[in-house]
Amino acid sequence: MNPFQQAREAAAAARARYRAGLVSPTAGHAPGLTQCNMICLPREWAYDFLLFAQRNPQACPVLDVTEPGEYSTFLAADADLRSDLPLYRVWRDGQLAEEVSDVRALWAEHDDLVSFLIGCSFTFENDLLEAGIDVRHISEGCNVPMYRSNRACRPAGRLQGNMVVSMRPVPAERVADAARITARYPGVHGAPVHVGEPGLLGIADIAKPDFGDAVSIKPGEVPVFWACGVTPQSVVMASKVPFAISHAPGHMFITDVPDSQYHV
Repeated sequence: MNPFQQAREAAAAARARYRAGLVSPTAGHAPGLTQCNMICLPREWAYDFLLFAQRNPQACPVLDVTEPGEYSTFLAADADLRSDLPLYRVWRDGQLAEEVSDVRALWAEHDDLVSFLIGCSFTFENDLLEAGIDVRHISEGCNVPMYRSNRACRPAGRLQGNMVVSMRPVPAERVADAARITARYPGVHGAPVHVGEPGLLGIADIAKPDFGDAVSIKPGEVPVFWACGVTPQSVVMASKVPFAISHAPGHMFITDVPDSQYHV
């Protein structure tokens, strides 16, 4: 069995574990295969979001869009978007209503949902590791830290909000390498949007992320920030969208598509 076949089997096995009830952040799972953020909106909001994503491609790089009510994707033909992520968030009137591990019952109540699968920065982490750059949330076994920033996205229709960013500490002498490596993945957020002083992004305390977990920043390391696919959740909150389903931050959809497909 070649490495790609092994990776696809690992992805299918991971999705089966999530379907059976395992809840776990997905960073480091099925390495070599692309992971996705997800936001599912009623059909009447789908065009606004498609336009929002087109206007904000670094924060919302769309990899697939389903037909209304559909819960499959060409990114993993045997997967079910209603059950094959480890944890979902349910939003009502812009407020987080609950977190659940299966949304099939909710899908039956809202049968016109359009799902947007959005590139995730987990995709380029394997290349960072291969370059000898530690990915701290993987080495510390926790979720990636994510923060609401003060950077306004370009609005579209009824949707508006600020960018969410993810952070990885990088040794100062390797920041240029990290930027070069990740810039070659524009379909999954690409190059960093900010390096250094968190306050310039409106982040008051780097040790208190809005989503995910805090990680250690060692002497000589610099916080490096990338656009994050949790941005749609910030937009749902700011725009008070009546109903939406999303992945829980850090709990992604694992596809069968190799990371190399998004490498340029």
